[in-house]
Amino acid sequence: MVETQRLTRRAMAFVLAGGRGSRLKELTDRRVKPAVYFGGKTRIIDFALSNAMNSGIRKIAIATQYKAHSLIRHCQRGWNFFRAERNEFLDILPASQRTSEDHWYRGTADAVTQNIDIVDDYDVDYIVILAGDHIYKMDYEIMLREHVESGADVTVGCLTVPRMEATAFGVMDVDATGRIVSFLEKPADPPAMPGEPDKALASMGIYVFNWAFVRDLLLRDAQDPTSSHDFGTDLIPDIVKNGKAMAHRFDTSCIREAHAPAYWKDVGTVDAFWQANIALTDFTPELDLWDTDWPIWTYSESTPPAKFIHDEADRRGVAISSMVSGGCIISGTEIRNSLLFTEVHTNSYAVLDHAVVLPYVTVNRHARLRNVVIDSRVVIPEGLIVGEDPEADARWFRVSEGGVTLITQDMLDRRAASL
Repeated sequence: MVETQRLTRRAMAFVLAGGRGSRLKELTDRRVKPAVYFGGKTRIIDFALSNAMNSGIRKIAIATQYKAHSLIRHCQRGWNFFRAERNEFLDILPASQRTSEDHWYRGTADAVTQNIDIVDDYDVDYIVILAGDHIYKMDYEIMLREHVESGADVTVGCLTVPRMEATAFGVMDVDATGRIVSFLEKPADPPAMPGEPDKALASMGIYVFNWAFVRDLLLRDAQDPTSSHDFGTDLIPDIVKNGKAMAHRFDTSCIREAHAPAYWKDVGTVDAFWQANIALTDFTPELDLWDTDWPIWTYSESTPPAKFIHDEADRRGVAISSMVSGGCIISGTEIRNSLLFTEVHTNSYAVLDHAVVLPYVTVNRHARLRNVVIDSRVVIPEGLIVGEDPEADARWFRVSEGGVTLITQDMLDRRAASL
């Protein structure tokens, strides 16, 4: 444990949080994917940041690019407790044409390259590259230890997945020691893990490097006109071919209850986002947000407790198998299997069933909403019915392949203008 603590003191986390996440459709029209709300009160980026802090890493940088205002504001409000006098830092690094007036961040590797001088100032031995848009709980100390003990040039975090499901990932072909012998991007026939013919190792987009090593590699990559300046596309395959790349199995560092499955989600589509949020209302959800030993830190608004009012036969404020956040007022509404974020106000005779309702939404009387995601600050008009007629819903709203309807205020305004 002493060695692990020493390693985390000598490491920093570099969080890549610049991608839009276009598969979330209108949910990322006004915010970058890592800033999308999740789980009732958090944002997606809080998971990577919390993992770093809980692991003992106190030097963190966040690279931003696409529509970063809400992400920056969230980090300023919720992650402002780092103190430089304790050798703690959290820096936000917007794309700012620091190395050239011709381009912003051109790829994940270029985001680090453009900030080499800032990383140098941290005076660290190791850098942990993280994606800011996944939901999981992981102890990076364990991965750091494996990296140092193996003498690897890079250690890649890997998910264990059913082999044929790995066709959607970058797949690591490894030998019996865990050394990566080839890297395949979305292969039609993924290579199996040694001794487990039905399993494959898929990249999580998490990398551990010795800073001195990757610093030189980044500078060489920046001079290569044929490179896309991306870790997964360019740097990792090059190290696999010419250096020593090792795979770290997420199963060994995932934070979970005993015998629980390893939890990792890319909530990159409307269906996946809805499903992961609704799953939190299960009796025993796979993702434990109540774990005080590995808390998910976030910006917590000062709100009053949730309030439920009216108790009449057809006008009862009630929530069953649901999560209701602070500041909500459930006034004569029936809520089932739903997740309501902060300051959602619902009115009499409305019904919410399998609904994910983002903050500051108002649901007016007699609305019936099933299998929906409602964007923040939406005002649902009186009597609106969604989730019962997919063809009618698709006329005004976005209906996903899985039958989930996404509702935004712009969609409602267009509907109102046509009526």
